[in-house]
Amino acid sequence: MENDMENRIHDHDRGLDFDLPKLMNRRRALGLFAGAGLTTLLVACGGSDDSSAGASSSSSTTSGSASPTTSTTSASTANTSSEIPEETAGPFPGDGSNGPNVLNNSAVVRSDIRSSFGDYSGTAEGVPLTVTLTVLDLNNSAKPLSGAAVYLWHCNRDGNYSLYSDPNQNYLRGVQVTDANGKVSFTSVYPACYSGRWPHIHFEVYQSLDAASSGGTKLKTSQMALPEDVSKTVYATDGYGQSVTNLSRVSLATDMVFRDGWSLELGTVTGSVANGYTATLNVPV
Repeated sequence: MENDMENRIHDHDRGLDFDLPKLMNRRRALGLFAGAGLTTLLVACGGSDDSSAGASSSSSTTSGSASPTTSTTSASTANTSSEIPEETAGPFPGDGSNGPNVLNNSAVVRSDIRSSFGDYSGTAEGVPLTVTLTVLDLNNSAKPLSGAAVYLWHCNRDGNYSLYSDPNQNYLRGVQVTDANGKVSFTSVYPACYSGRWPHIHFEVYQSLDAASSGGTKLKTSQMALPEDVSKTVYATDGYGQSVTNLSRVSLATDMVFRDGWSLELGTVTGSVANGYTATLNVPV
């Protein structure tokens, strides 16, 4: 039984069984508007929608070495009018939709998500990362949405998710309520690049904390992509060795989630390994 579980977790590392149904909705939308010639071009280019992402990715996916202190800009930071794309929660959400549910535990409401809570103990190691999201209400002239609950989670520096491939931990998961400016902030560590996926962070937006804790309707499920130059710098540090190889085998243009356009999901990251990084993203819903 244990080997069967390990095999299932391994099979889901790429999230195909869970990701494809949602991703296909976006692919079909592209197909409706694309002619045969454009479809051929997209396939030849790896299925990427570079027309929407090229400007932002050029500053964050450089092939050269990144400086110790990196400032990466992207269209996602300035985005206040385009709805953040809907993405898969993946196979390790921890929200009750696929196994464990941390949202019904009040201890998950916290800003520092590096340590486990409740019946678990342990702290995730890695380069410090602060994640700040600004939620905007497109139904109200893109004004900041206060009082919304944001649930955020990601893998550790080994590429494992707590409660699943790291079953004895529940760290790197947390909920925050947006303030008057629509902002939430989480203290965490920089996630790994695991096999088949670009470095990323998951999040869900709920109307309120009560909606999140009771399994209410989500306003949005999406992901933040992390820039290549910063990721390469982080992955050159101790503990991220496997991420170097994994990152060399994937790109934003081939990643199964971001390849149809990533400009609205590419985080802006500033900072350094020594002082830690800050990743920001606007999330219009």
